[in-house]
Amino acid sequence: MSIKSLLPGALGFGTAPLGNMFRAIPDEEAAATVEAAWDQGIRYFDTAPFYGAGLSEIRLGDVLAQHPREEFVLSTKVGRVVLDEIEDPSARDLGEKGGLFEHGRPNRMVNDYTADATLRSIEDSLERLRTDRLDIVWVHDVAQDFYGDEWLASYESARTGAFRVLQKLREEGVIKAWGLGVNRVEPLELTLDLDEPKPDAFLLAGRYTLLDHDRALQRLLPAAAAQDVDIVVGGPYSSGILAGGTHFEYQKAPAHIVDRVERIKAVAERHGVGIKSAALQFSLAHPATAAAIPGATRPSRIAEDVTALGERIPAAFWTDLRDERLIAPDAPVPAA
Repeated sequence: MSIKSLLPGALGFGTAPLGNMFRAIPDEEAAATVEAAWDQGIRYFDTAPFYGAGLSEIRLGDVLAQHPREEFVLSTKVGRVVLDEIEDPSARDLGEKGGLFEHGRPNRMVNDYTADATLRSIEDSLERLRTDRLDIVWVHDVAQDFYGDEWLASYESARTGAFRVLQKLREEGVIKAWGLGVNRVEPLELTLDLDEPKPDAFLLAGRYTLLDHDRALQRLLPAAAAQDVDIVVGGPYSSGILAGGTHFEYQKAPAHIVDRVERIKAVAERHGVGIKSAALQFSLAHPATAAAIPGATRPSRIAEDVTALGERIPAAFWTDLRDERLIAPDAPVPAA
């Protein structure tokens, strides 16, 4: 089932930064950012228990509780249960994402994709989000970047646990859609090959951007489109490096990535194009993509995203990117 009819537009808001990703954000700034998104007309909000051990959900819920529930679409994730026990956030084993939420809440998090944990995670998220229902639920991070060579064991636990629970909840009308939310293409390719259960969509972070799209373009996106499984693009700015930041893949960007970004910027400057606009519109140009959900921690960033979505980009810009081998020759680009 396509979720394009469910989503209220091509631009949503990814709230990972509200979990104090990279830095401690004052509650007032977090709330103002969510309100700015609302004021700019954004009506799709994505979060997860993982983001600051529930902090993102709490902050998002506090603001959205002031607005009519029927006016927005809400998604969160399962796969991690937040406990009342306390731990050192900086000492968590997060695979390749070590220290990502060291400024978040100190509550202990347990990785668990079983059926019981999935139901508990949903109940806890509803409480933190101050709502009575979720529209979309993603199975979170069941991939190599968190589990290394053991990722297939975690995937199998999710397949027999979370996948089946979420499909049942969708069939019963408790949720409207479900899928996987990951930073790698392999779990999604594997899921598309399953006979049962069948997801509605995928949230793919960082793998269909100006900087990294070749692998997804070759097999995943065509296969997803053929099965009517939509892609929500997370991290369209590649952790910030395409929006003036210094991070790529949630870490300090290496020299070869910085060099590639500078080459893209040079082309953009020749054509008077904002690199943020190019990044956002590129991620949305493929027919399989339903929405993009950039994150933000400052209210001004939301207006920038809305402006970036509407900027007109000349066809010659994309031609030059192709000629300089900065995007794949067969990658769809926005119409001029």
